[in-house]
Amino acid sequence: MTVLHLADDTEAADLAAFLSRLLHYDRAAAVRLQAAGTALAVFGRPASFEVLAVRAVRLAKPFEDGLDVTLDVTVSAGDLLESVDEAAATAAVPAAVTGPPWTGVLPPRGGWRAEPGLPPAGALRSVLSAAVAEFRSRTEELPPERHTRAELDAIGREIWSRTVGRTRLPVRAVHAAQSLGFLRSRPPAAGPAAGDEEGLALFSSGAWLRLRTPYGSIAVRRSGLGTLDVSVR
Repeated sequence: MTVLHLADDTEAADLAAFLSRLLHYDRAAAVRLQAAGTALAVFGRPASFEVLAVRAVRLAKPFEDGLDVTLDVTVSAGDLLESVDEAAATAAVPAAVTGPPWTGVLPPRGGWRAEPGLPPAGALRSVLSAAVAEFRSRTEELPPERHTRAELDAIGREIWSRTVGRTRLPVRAVHAAQSLGFLRSRPPAAGPAAGDEEGLALFSSGAWLRLRTPYGSIAVRRSGLGTLDVSVR
């Protein structure tokens, strides 16, 4: 069994928290793991958000048992979570599973360009709060005969597909980042990152946009996800 040695117990705790949030939206969630050297990328698709979430994890060493090849496998998020040992800062890679369609449509590894116009973290939170409040208000005002899944989905799709500031980033990407714990405030000791006081930045590569935060990234395909489209609520 391949064992991942994480950089420290904080990395293990953050990985466990990310997996727990994915499982909150989908108890059968899968994640794709890609690792090379001492960097591990964990890709997940939180149900209902129509985005991909990426959590970068630092490894203390590549792999146990002397393996020096790259790792690329899709596994059960629940099984991976159960294998995380926060005290030992390790995680065992579960058996591979047949991944859902999104696991074959990952963002590109390179070619990312900085995109201007992303509001600061506080403004993003305000946009999100206003969107959530509008969704609740509009759905609560629906008469009983119109309080259907189709009507709720239509309202949600209209609200969450709006773009943020002067960017092409849909509000649903910010919603996903908040829901997955990616919009936490940076610890004072961490210092600011270039471009934003809380390390936020927006990038594009081909049809993809990526909202980067200190705790993970949210990627969304601007041209849609084709058969991966779901209703957004």
